[in-house]
Amino acid sequence: MESYQFLLNLAIILLSTKVLGLVTRKFHMPQVVGALLAGVILGPAVLDMLHETEFLDKLAEIGVIVLMFCAGLETDTRELTKSGKSAFIIALIGVIVPLAGGYAVAAYFNRPSVIASDASGTAFLQNMFIGVILTATSVSITVETLKELGKLKTHSGNAILGAAIIDDVLGIIALTIITSMADSNVNLVTVLLKIAAFFLLSGVGGVIVYRLFARWSNNAEHGLQRHTIAAFALCLLLSFAAEKFFGVADITGAYIAGVIISNTQKSQYLTSKFDTLSYLLLSPVFFASIGLKVELPAMTTQIILFAVFLTLVAIFTKVIGCGLGAKLCGYKNYQSIRIGVGMISRGEVALIVASKGQQLGLLGSNFLGPVVIVVVITTIITPILLKPVFRLGPTQPFNEARLAENYEEVSKYR
Repeated sequence: MESYQFLLNLAIILLSTKVLGLVTRKFHMPQVVGALLAGVILGPAVLDMLHETEFLDKLAEIGVIVLMFCAGLETDTRELTKSGKSAFIIALIGVIVPLAGGYAVAAYFNRPSVIASDASGTAFLQNMFIGVILTATSVSITVETLKELGKLKTHSGNAILGAAIIDDVLGIIALTIITSMADSNVNLVTVLLKIAAFFLLSGVGGVIVYRLFARWSNNAEHGLQRHTIAAFALCLLLSFAAEKFFGVADITGAYIAGVIISNTQKSQYLTSKFDTLSYLLLSPVFFASIGLKVELPAMTTQIILFAVFLTLVAIFTKVIGCGLGAKLCGYKNYQSIRIGVGMISRGEVALIVASKGQQLGLLGSNFLGPVVIVVVITTIITPILLKPVFRLGPTQPFNEARLAENYEEVSKYR
């Protein structure tokens, strides 16, 4: 009978995420907040009704992959290309500032007289590793919220997406540097070469795949189901290759797969199909699974204070770092605030990094609870803050060049 328990678990997750999503919408908050809270309430932290299982973990992984693939499909590639240099600067400062902030907080609390650590690594490496955890960005929460608000294709939305992809790469580099100092088996040069090879092959291979897919799908009047299956297969293959062969996050591969197909004539049809799949099953499971990971241990006053300070530093260093980077790149004040807030969420990325640190003796058990608190609060607060900050300023800056271009295009058909 226990083998069928996953069916009941799925039903509970789908119903609870939707009900709480509607409740949070009543309070003028994005529905994704309700889905996150559903996982926290049903999980070990509150009611202890549901727990992580291998089935839910795998389904949640597919959920975030599809979510990022949909984000790629809806990306304005021209805007993304324009924001390439800006995205790098935003991501770079958005990694340096949290890294420094996390290190400073950890250096103060990670002392035998304040909080004793049972990690085997040196104090310096432990403190640096906590800083590395704060560099992570889980853009999946932001993507879902921006889609819900209809703001994914704004200048700010494209800048967030571009910066998040680069942030992922910079985070891997920072993680590799720290782990290579603790683990002699990790070769920094090899990792960097793999990352460079991934983006090089993605660029060259992406052009080839785009042309083949466009030629096959654009001239077809029927068989749209085949195109959906082929697109999904491409998404999964690129996600697998990114993680398996190049050490890049699978969600980065999924996003690039979406960008490759985004300019084909069938992109809107594909988006509608994958949005349905995501909304119906995968996204609720993914967001609820984050809440199910929350399991707060008994904490002393010092550990609680550390959690509070680390959370505040996690929030403000991303807003200040990414916002400053955006401002330096010529974005307006309201756009800089949007970008900074959009990069706050740490989500499952920080949890993965934290588990890696525990394995290598770089994160003590006393510090895991505060890291989980940071993940939960930043994940929940990001969609709450995104809604008001996207009310600041116009939805899309006026673009005379684009207007003239559109006018010339329409004039051809007169």
